[in-house]
Amino acid sequence: MNAGIFREGALANNPAWTQLLGLCPLLAVSNSVSNALGLAAASALVLLGANGTIAALRGYIPPFARLPCFVLIIATFTTVALLTLQALAYDVYLKIALFVQIIVTNCMILGRAEAFASRQPVGAALMDAAGTAAGFALALVVLGATRELLATGGLFAQMEGLFGPAAAAWQLNLTDSGLLLAALPPGAFIVAGLLLAAMNAAGWRRRDESTHEAQNDEAT
Repeated sequence: MNAGIFREGALANNPAWTQLLGLCPLLAVSNSVSNALGLAAASALVLLGANGTIAALRGYIPPFARLPCFVLIIATFTTVALLTLQALAYDVYLKIALFVQIIVTNCMILGRAEAFASRQPVGAALMDAAGTAAGFALALVVLGATRELLATGGLFAQMEGLFGPAAAAWQLNLTDSGLLLAALPPGAFIVAGLLLAAMNAAGWRRRDESTHEAQNDEAT
């Protein structure tokens, strides 16, 4: 049951690629893998903390104050995530702090709180949060890696901001040139649109193959 909840949030109901939620920070921050990982970690902390707390308190929150209470809980964990990022990864914090701050209004997180955490026990709510966080992180990292590779010809630049000085050796330089457009806001929309189209095409192909196999089974 819990594994199914996780898969649903991470893949079938991916918040970015399927539901198209949280696109503002997704597009703004995903110009490198390091920035994408920073926002993914902050979003995961807020999702897990908020979902678990809301599920634990769902019996004590009056219906008329439901949404204000949810926002207050999400804002609390957003502040925790922001201060943690500031303390542990200050260089990354300087780049993405604005978009961590607006997590409190992210419809992806508020939506999971309202649709799932407020109606389920803590264990299921945490698993849903973990799946949603994993799906959002997957979308962030794929988009961030694609844009960084296209823009700079390399990957994993400035990872030391997240993982310490030793991570500077992780940088890969594959080519000497890149496409500057991929690092700019218009490039974010173009690359994200192409990736979304590719994923939808792959999904349609899988559905067509499943339908064809089902028809063949019925015929035999």
